[in-house]
Amino acid sequence: MPTSVNVAVIYYSSTGTISTIAEAVAKDAENAGAQVRLRKAAELAPQAAIDSNPVWAEHARATAGIPEVSPDDMVWADAVIFGTPTRYGNVTAQLKQFLDTLGGLWQAGKLADKVYSGFTASSTAHGGQESTLLALYNTVHHFGGILVPPGYTDPSKFVDGNPYGTSHVSGQGDIPVAEQTLTAARVQAERVVKFTRAIKAGLAAEN
Repeated sequence: MPTSVNVAVIYYSSTGTISTIAEAVAKDAENAGAQVRLRKAAELAPQAAIDSNPVWAEHARATAGIPEVSPDDMVWADAVIFGTPTRYGNVTAQLKQFLDTLGGLWQAGKLADKVYSGFTASSTAHGGQESTLLALYNTVHHFGGILVPPGYTDPSKFVDGNPYGTSHVSGQGDIPVAEQTLTAARVQAERVVKFTRAIKAGLAAEN
């Protein structure tokens, strides 16, 4: 019987691009045999800012039923796949705010020895996708986590070209998530589940 794997997909999305990728990653992880929690980071922007952008406001309404992430989701997970749009080449404040609440779990060693990976989106092809994922992965090093990026481990990765994680160029929100991004999401999710299962089984055998 395959080793059970718990995967938390934790993301922030304002206008829906990252949310779409997150849902695809969650479905792909489930299809690979994992138990999955899809969780969003709490919104920090004032309601007036949200309401000023009709797409943002509509997305907030459409995803109101998705639970907000809590530290318990990190404890439950064997693997965590983070999603964030790039903000000046860095992680969004909303996701960073959640990460900053994890000090107690970090001190207790409860974030170590888990698998971590990430995905992102930007307006342009050189809008900070790589630097955003690398900034996110700095946190993984501090956790003592096991980083599992997609790399160039599948022929499709030579098409989308990002070994750091699934990424999408969204323009001004007018370029929808399409097959290339969805393929990248599947490759990444399957790779995370595969290696999480192997690592968990190996650690169990040692004990």
